Amino acid sequence: MHASPVKTFGPSAVLRRRELVRVEGGAIDVVVDAPRDGSGAAVALLPSSQRDSLDFDAVAQELALHGLRVLRPQPRGMGRTTLPVEQLTLHVLAQDVIDCVQALGGGRAVLVGHAFGHFIARVADLDHPQCVRGVVVAGAAARVFPAGMADSLDIASDASQPRALRLEHLQRAFFAPGNDPTDWLEGWHPELRAIYRAAGAVPPKERWWTVAHAPLLDLQGAQDPWRPPSSRAELQELLGAQKVAVELIAQASHALVVEQPLAVAEAIARWVARLPD
Repeated sequence: MHASPVKTFGPSAVLRRRELVRVEGGAIDVVVDAPRDGSGAAVALLPSSQRDSLDFDAVAQELALHGLRVLRPQPRGMGRTTLPVEQLTLHVLAQDVIDCVQALGGGRAVLVGHAFGHFIARVADLDHPQCVRGVVVAGAAARVFPAGMADSLDIASDASQPRALRLEHLQRAFFAPGNDPTDWLEGWHPELRAIYRAAGAVPPKERWWTVAHAPLLDLQGAQDPWRPPSSRAELQELLGAQKVAVELIAQASHALVVEQPLAVAEAIARWVARLPD
């Protein structure tokens, strides 16, 4: 039996650094948060659509305080990642993650995919099960997106839209009542919208949605309109309670990793501590 995780590292014992993982065609920019001695099981954090992995700053710090080695690959087109963005698929994006896990994570990791990032995590588990210890889907939408959510994403991410309108759609689709969406006016890459939307369709969702080799944690914001209450258990019912655990994060919506980073990190750390080696 695995004990619940206990923080044994102070902030000064955690080191944040940047690495370039060189692969065929270019390099992947990776932010690494880990105990200074380099120990710890590997966890890779994959960001939401049109956003980079810096959204996970607070989550990564907290996970590193639990003794985990946290990898944050910057998606293609962002940060110092130099790989091309043409002809992307989820298979290609999953391979990028696995290349980072092999280079910096000892060859095997828990993958945490926020929103669109969970597409990549699930396909990595499909294509490379030997490298995936577990999958956390954080803020995963229902299998069929509720009406209006994709439109709100497009408006919220578009800097040419009026500020007030963007804030309205950020609040509607990403932030729970009482949580301030202002910081998410920045950090978008709308120039990559069409590229990543096309990538997300290959392979089609039907190919990977029904397959889970590794254990899965379905981490949901309690006020997430992308995941209405009627869909709370859909992954667990499809894949089985032995395979899928469900946990709600209070006072959080679709942007739960920035709304409630400490609660998100605690939930992930508890679950990782219970996984088999």
